[in-house]
Amino acid sequence: QVQLVESGGGLVQAGGSLRLSCAASGRTFSNYAMGWFRQAPGKEREFVATINWSGGLTYYAESVKGRFTISRDNAKNTVYLQMNSLKPEDTAVYYCTADTTPFRSGYDENYFGLWGQGTQVTVSS
Repeated sequence: QVQLVESGGGLVQAGGSLRLSCAASGRTFSNYAMGWFRQAPGKEREFVATINWSGGLTYYAESVKGRFTISRDNAKNTVYLQMNSLKPEDTAVYYCTADTTPFRSGYDENYFGLWGQGTQVTVSS
């Protein structure tokens, strides 16, 4: 059974940085695209960033492009989200997600059917 466990959330001031981590287990991590989505209070869950199985392709929401960086370490079965220049509107629960089919690009949000429990990120103004 696949497990995704996020960590690294917290409270930070606007302009600050956080790095989220997601440790995966239960299958061959390096074969699958991974991603991060977020859900703010009263809003629907939205795409943040995805990375393909090899780490060679990444995709970002326009709202985070240039501020956030997704990466993966296949030797550690972990995907990261480095978040810089944080804004109050980045406040949300951040969810790690994994593709359900191996060796895809991560381009299509509908690929992702496996989810972690989420980690809270709060950015104060």
